[in-house]
Amino acid sequence: MASEHFFSEAISPWMQEGPGPEGDIALSTRIRLARNIEQYPFPVFASEEASATLLRYASSTLLNQSEKVGSLEALNMNELRPNERQVLVEKHLVSPYLIKNTEHSAVLLNNDESISIMVNEEDHLRLQCLSNGMQLEECYNEADRLDDWAEANLTYAFDERLGYLTSCPTNVGTGMRASVMVHLPALVWTNQLSRILPAIHQLGLVVRGIYGEGSEALGNLFQISNQMTLGKSEKDIIEDLRGVVMQVIQRERHARESLLISSRVKLEDRVFRSYGILAYSRTMTTKEAANRLSDVRLGIDLDLIKGISGNILNELMLLTQPGFLEQYAGESLTQEEADIRRANVIRERIKLEL
Repeated sequence: MASEHFFSEAISPWMQEGPGPEGDIALSTRIRLARNIEQYPFPVFASEEASATLLRYASSTLLNQSEKVGSLEALNMNELRPNERQVLVEKHLVSPYLIKNTEHSAVLLNNDESISIMVNEEDHLRLQCLSNGMQLEECYNEADRLDDWAEANLTYAFDERLGYLTSCPTNVGTGMRASVMVHLPALVWTNQLSRILPAIHQLGLVVRGIYGEGSEALGNLFQISNQMTLGKSEKDIIEDLRGVVMQVIQRERHARESLLISSRVKLEDRVFRSYGILAYSRTMTTKEAANRLSDVRLGIDLDLIKGISGNILNELMLLTQPGFLEQYAGESLTQEEADIRRANVIRERIKLEL
């Protein structure tokens, strides 16, 4: 199966290039553009027939011209097993919304998984570009190139006054959501994040969990993204987000330094307890695994734990998610079976580092 690598590898090729700028805290950057095709009803209002027609039209048109942006492969949601769809969500290649509406939806992916085009999500197209570390400008430039290519082959729904038209009014305008995934354990431990969040929201930005709106912030991982798409240019949105994220990164670094000075023994105890639990436990829930991995990643970043790659958080956060566990097991798992397998996966992965 040509598409098997999308489900079998936890780490996308673009993630293997290294931590990227500010990579001790900023794990990844994403730019997502919401676009609709003129003269087709929005997906939320479309009939089954209209949705099927749009899927065939958009997918075939883009695939036929894909050599200009690199080879693309189409995955139809209704042809995938449930755990395969879940794996795509866990790798951030599709949204949770897309896999809930599988009948006439698809995703187009390039080989290194840095480009993802969702078809018939909340909008006709969701064009997404991913990169490692803090690379908002670079990621936007790639998304802009992808957008120009798609617009050269499809006619977008666009209004001269409002901008790009979308299903949800909050996306009208640029249709752009820019986000940075950050690891903020020290701000969480010191209860500073709860004081920072209101200020971030007042600036028109939003902080969400690892899978976006409505998701939990597992392992002290948060997405910081713009909330406004109307009335600002793409450049302004990028600059505003970059400024806030850099402030958050600096505060996290300061909180880490403060912990090393004022609570080093407690910090080391927490980090090494988590390391020991990960290395020897026989059963572990998703939430506990995420929190323990966060502790260990912090210990690696602060040079308390030596000889283990910092990429362990990125890799095991994916490998221990429910979809991946069932993918590797080749069968459905009960909660108890998943917890046992999760602990096994973590133990084996840590042994490889020793």
